[in-house]
Amino acid sequence: MTERFKNLLNKIKVYQSIENVTLIEKAFVFAQKAHEGQKRINGKDFIVHPLGVAEILVSWHLDAGSIMAGLLHDVVEDGGVTLERLGKEFGKDITQLVNGVTKIGEIKLRGTDDDIFVENLRKMIVVMAHDLRVILVKLADRYHNLKTLYVLPLEKQKRIAKETLEVYAPLAERLGMGEIKGQLEDMAFPYAEPEKYKHLKKQTASYYKQASEDIKDFKREVLKNLVTKGIKAQVNGRQKHLYSLFKKLYRPKVNKDINKIYDLMALRIIVNTIEECYIALGLIHNLYKPVPSVGVRDFIAQPKPNGYQSIHTNVFARGRIIEIQIRTRKMHEEAENGIAAHWYYAQQKMKKVDNPQIKVGFFAPTEKMSWVNELVQWQKEIVGSKEFLDSLKFDALNHRIFVFSPKGDVYDLPADATPVDFAYAVHSDLGDQCAGAKVDGRMVGLDFKLKSGQVVEILTDKNKKKPSTDWLNFVMTQQARRKIAKHIHSS
Repeated sequence: MTERFKNLLNKIKVYQSIENVTLIEKAFVFAQKAHEGQKRINGKDFIVHPLGVAEILVSWHLDAGSIMAGLLHDVVEDGGVTLERLGKEFGKDITQLVNGVTKIGEIKLRGTDDDIFVENLRKMIVVMAHDLRVILVKLADRYHNLKTLYVLPLEKQKRIAKETLEVYAPLAERLGMGEIKGQLEDMAFPYAEPEKYKHLKKQTASYYKQASEDIKDFKREVLKNLVTKGIKAQVNGRQKHLYSLFKKLYRPKVNKDINKIYDLMALRIIVNTIEECYIALGLIHNLYKPVPSVGVRDFIAQPKPNGYQSIHTNVFARGRIIEIQIRTRKMHEEAENGIAAHWYYAQQKMKKVDNPQIKVGFFAPTEKMSWVNELVQWQKEIVGSKEFLDSLKFDALNHRIFVFSPKGDVYDLPADATPVDFAYAVHSDLGDQCAGAKVDGRMVGLDFKLKSGQVVEILTDKNKKKPSTDWLNFVMTQQARRKIAKHIHSS
């Protein structure tokens, strides 16, 4: 047993039972034998890869089954082990997990024509809906493989990088795994857009250097003042992910002007309680003037649809605008690791009441995972490859916004969604009878592109029984598109 695996076992013992630790040990020894003598393209022993994947899964505090699948995920494809043998050694649950990861590994999402690409996406969604752990193991696998992408031929580098940006990073975002999403994008960016990456890296070097120095001083000042209020806090500086900056710079409003990016560097204040979040906010605004045009975004009182909670504010400090994020430790863990963190906290809670269900399975909050079931439903209903691809690209895997109804209910929509998309998200009848819309109290066109945090009010015409066919030219959601098309076909 390697020293590296022993260190990993020590981390696993903190939150797993002795029985599970023994099973994970067995999986490692089995994988080690299956890959004996095999080398990676970079010349290292093959076992380094599954071990690296397992380390990532442990850092997310995933269950024993996921960790074992991480260790064993290549034994069938690369180690010559049959599924039958795997079943005898580790049982049905682990075998299905490994088989699911293997199937996704066989799916090449780029470098093929659209029909094959879509068919492969369909397969992936079915596997994912059956057991969400499959995609979590695959995300860890992709993350670890990107570290050695440089050893592959250029064409393969580009394909894998584009696949990461178009599918895996958006999936991580939908799972609430913000940090992993950012890292996947930053690792893929240099291979997908090498020239733009080099240009941006050079362009931002001086900005990041100066901002980093300012953040150090800012951090000391904030910590000092928090102590006077009796608040024990962790204060971290955060540099905006490069790919995220790249996408923001190309928005029409920004028009490649880096001076219009206010969250180039951000400060995260992590405290113990919700009450301390608001005390910290008051303290920050007492020290530095808030930026009026940006305002405070309170995602604690009103969480984002994916469960994200934090307070965001922008302040003037040291001649620049700095974004401050304030959250509790639990909120921070969930913001970084998403669904994996939700599972871990649920497991810890269930242990206290000795609930056997949570100890053997993987827990995912159903209200946060409804979109996965929606994807499965789509692929049953949508026949055409282009329509399905558009649905995924512009709806399910697109960047998300959230808007409010006048009553304060929150709705999760794809970027560039319109009031008509919102109306159909609320109710079919509201969509069909939609005659106008107000956004933040102001009349707007029905093709108006909504932004996060806006309040949307739909004006209806009770005599109107069906939607306008013109709406198909601008609606973004599959839900709205289906409802409108249904009326057209029935006419």
